Amino acid sequence: PKILLLGAGFVAGPCLDYLLRRDDNQITVACRTLDKAKELVGNRLRTTATTVDATNPDELLESVSNHDLVISLIPYTYHPLVIEAAIQAKKHFVSTSYVSPKMASYDQAAQEAGITVMNEIGVDPGIDHLYAKKIIDEMHEEGSKVLQFTSYCGGLPAPESSNNPIGYKFSWSARGVLLAASNNGKFIEHGKVVEIEAPYVLSRGVRPIEIYPALALEGYPNRDSTPYVDRYEMPECQTVLRGSLRYRGTPMIVQSLALIGFLDDGPKDYLRPIAEDIPWRNVLSKMLDCTADPDDLIEHVVSRANIGDHPEKKRIIRAMKWLGLFSDELCPKKTSLLDSLAETLATKCKYQEGERDMIVMQHKFQVEKKTGEQVVIGSTMLEYGDPKGATAMARTVGVPCGIAVQLILDGKITRKGVFAPLSKDVYTPLIEELEKENIGCREEILPEWVH
Repeated sequence: PKILLLGAGFVAGPCLDYLLRRDDNQITVACRTLDKAKELVGNRLRTTATTVDATNPDELLESVSNHDLVISLIPYTYHPLVIEAAIQAKKHFVSTSYVSPKMASYDQAAQEAGITVMNEIGVDPGIDHLYAKKIIDEMHEEGSKVLQFTSYCGGLPAPESSNNPIGYKFSWSARGVLLAASNNGKFIEHGKVVEIEAPYVLSRGVRPIEIYPALALEGYPNRDSTPYVDRYEMPECQTVLRGSLRYRGTPMIVQSLALIGFLDDGPKDYLRPIAEDIPWRNVLSKMLDCTADPDDLIEHVVSRANIGDHPEKKRIIRAMKWLGLFSDELCPKKTSLLDSLAETLATKCKYQEGERDMIVMQHKFQVEKKTGEQVVIGSTMLEYGDPKGATAMARTVGVPCGIAVQLILDGKITRKGVFAPLSKDVYTPLIEELEKENIGCREEILPEWVH
């Protein structure tokens, strides 16, 4: 089979390597720039590099038509264009992104074209769906009810690599992590819909999440969890919350940066690349409308971020000092405050040689058995990156994606239309193959429901 892989980001490597284990797979890696595609291909066999402009319909259609299946690992805003080409060419499509309303609108056309358009098969979304749905379906089959459900996932530095005042490092876009602070949180707790506005999700929405005693983790709601009552088919469920995990204290630092004004992605004249060099403390003085004296800046930061009485105040200020915000360090001129801070974070909080990341995920289910007995089930995954190879993030996104592709090509997943892996015929073969790669969740009975 011939496979077209669009994009050469960090998750593409593990996906490519998984698919190359099969001698009959021929893979074309296509990017906007040829160099990027060539870099990923390297000296891998049965793999060629080329360029494709996803915004050029004819070019895209020609490329898709010459293959049996297309994997889209380019930014999600381009997926509808690729799905359109896949439908026209009658070729299967796989992505790791959430199904947007626009993507879902192609369901009928995809079914008529007889193609599989599978999405949400990375780690979160992806592995989380497989194990959540497996347990929910098992409970329902035995006549039990799922009363409460929480699911938390985080991509973090491994404990020994969390060695900076923020307690976080970036294996993907720092801009994306910052922008996540502008999402409101919405979930269901004890039968009521709860909404928390951004950026206060990072304080009011935070709770300690005990998965292993060794890890000081906090979780906060990730966007809107309310559709999961229907998506996971559990109308009886009274608490439904999907959230993100961070080490203790990190969310409050990000909230403080947001309140000072760093989520502003509008252009600033003084941050244009052609503007004069400007130290960070002068940028901050413009943002806070005060002098550029460090003590004055700190006083205004404390007031604007409203952390005067916060127990973590010292750590928050220490993190900002470490980023150089009160100093004469030059601010990278990236046009907006958001992008200039993202550049600084990407530089200071990057993984160094020999450091590793980790992915930690836990689903919890409070279940009422047919007999009336209540039990709590935990389903937990902990994956570490390989300092000499793939990161945990790249592996847990890339490998599930590769497995999905192979199962579709082998005729083991035959469902047509636009979907995520939420049904038994789809998640069962995926889990089976994932576990051969030593990726997956461990299930156990927990002593009590804590949230």
